[in-house]
Amino acid sequence: MLLSDVPTPVACAILVCLFTLQHYGTNKIGCMFAPIVIVWIFFMCGSGLYNIIHWDHEIIHAISPMYMLRFMKKINLRHWKLLSSVVLCIAGSEAMFADLGHFSKKSIKITFVCLIYPVLILTYAGQTAFISKNLGTDEVFHIRESIPNKALQHVFTVLSLFASAVGSQATITAGFSIINQCQALDCFPRVEVVHTSENVRGQVYVPDANWVFMALSLAVTIGFHDISPIGKATGLAITCGMLVTTSLMSLVIALYWEKSLLISACFLLFFGAIEAMYLSTSLLNFFRGAWCLTILSLLFMTIMVSWHYGTLKKYEFDIENKVSVEWLTDYSPGLGVSRVPGIGFIYSDVVTGIPAFFTHFITNLPAFHQVLIVVSFKSLPVPCIPQSQRYLVGRVGPKEYRVYRCIVRYGYRDNVRDTDDFEDHIISSIGEFIGREEYDLESMTSPEGKMMILDSPMEDGCALIAVTEESSSTGDIQTLSENGSRRNLLDSNASSEITHSPVKKKKVRFLLPPKSPTMRISVRQELQEIIDARESGTAYFLGHSHLSARKGSNFFKKFLITSYVFLDKNCREPPVALNIPHAALLEVGTVYTL
Repeated sequence: MLLSDVPTPVACAILVCLFTLQHYGTNKIGCMFAPIVIVWIFFMCGSGLYNIIHWDHEIIHAISPMYMLRFMKKINLRHWKLLSSVVLCIAGSEAMFADLGHFSKKSIKITFVCLIYPVLILTYAGQTAFISKNLGTDEVFHIRESIPNKALQHVFTVLSLFASAVGSQATITAGFSIINQCQALDCFPRVEVVHTSENVRGQVYVPDANWVFMALSLAVTIGFHDISPIGKATGLAITCGMLVTTSLMSLVIALYWEKSLLISACFLLFFGAIEAMYLSTSLLNFFRGAWCLTILSLLFMTIMVSWHYGTLKKYEFDIENKVSVEWLTDYSPGLGVSRVPGIGFIYSDVVTGIPAFFTHFITNLPAFHQVLIVVSFKSLPVPCIPQSQRYLVGRVGPKEYRVYRCIVRYGYRDNVRDTDDFEDHIISSIGEFIGREEYDLESMTSPEGKMMILDSPMEDGCALIAVTEESSSTGDIQTLSENGSRRNLLDSNASSEITHSPVKKKKVRFLLPPKSPTMRISVRQELQEIIDARESGTAYFLGHSHLSARKGSNFFKKFLITSYVFLDKNCREPPVALNIPHAALLEVGTVYTL
């Protein structure tokens, strides 16, 4: 929110500086803005206490909801329009709840109840006490006039300017977090997401969104020239957000908490009626600035709906056109398919069967690697998936074909796709699965689709041993870790990423465990084949689909598909952001007609 007495060029310069600082991350920006927020809070709290004591100490009784009920009994059209301005009293404070991706729920509850809410009450109660005794002044309704000293009014102007920037910062970081979560749920196009904190997973920075936000903010600031229409749009945004939250909360009460429908309906009617009342007053200001928010909302909703529609249709097409495992194991030998040394990673959204694009590849080029690993990413509507429950590994077809499936589960706050050692984690998981399979008779005879959760590393030395090698800038090779535990490997990788040593290259090699009487010869042989295939090289198979609408499709369907194709071609990130070398990447193009 910009102050009305700040010139437009100054406001634009502040916005440019604010968005330029975003790449430093929430942690550093928060440390810089924290003193400003603390000073602002105590300044407004002290001013409010002074006005309450000096002008009217009984104003504190106005907190009672009885005054609101009396106001509603005597309401008319003029008073009804004033409710849209009342919403602005909480403008900015709701942004802290959008920061749930950056802070815990407990910290936000304590901060709001013990600090933010009391300060708001004291500030507005003090301003009301001042207004009640100084109604003859022209600018009495400006909060700056309630500051007791003229010199302090200039301090207030400077602090309010910086505080408004801090409030904008909370909204910006919340926007980054929401985009990251929507992208994980396939509701937003692929964009680059930079994790700015090594400890807090939710602190992210989205460069493309940052510059789009800056352009839109500058356009609104220059286009309106005044705080009044921006305030109208802000009021509409707040009331819409509150009403949507209440509606979704009623579903949580009924479906997730499994309470009775009566309790859910009562919650929706009570809080929804209040928020609908404020929403109706905000809609009266549609042509006074709120139209801007409506246009932006329609734009972003179109992007999200088009992307989700296209992604869903592609997935349905893949499900309908996938082939069974028997096609690869029984029919492919008739095509004269040969096995070549190495490991082939097949990335697909299909969690059963063989994806259609890979069958298209084999039909035209009858050869694939001696070891195949079908990798699928599955996002879950939870913040994080523990490392012990992330990988589901199974076997596709008979053992002698050496075809495996790995499903990687992740939450909307997890970052699993753009790690440099992702391939090493998959191979380690495959090695653990091979070692455990001999002790699980059910999984040995189970049909395709039976997966095993690798919840803990093996302790009997029946899995692969990971040897991490790092080359420094001087070219020396140093072995940092050698163990049979994938969990320890992850810890060593995490610690090596945090330290800022002059490392240029990291490579993980796998070795067979020492001979153990508990390990069967077949297990040792299969693990050796995995090691040999890894040493021979790795190839990555990605499906590159092209959507097109059928002739005779309605306008809405054509519009959604066209929008999805445009967004897909202009995505800033590939479908699988795994730092895949171009020499090892094979993209198979297919045309999907919907």
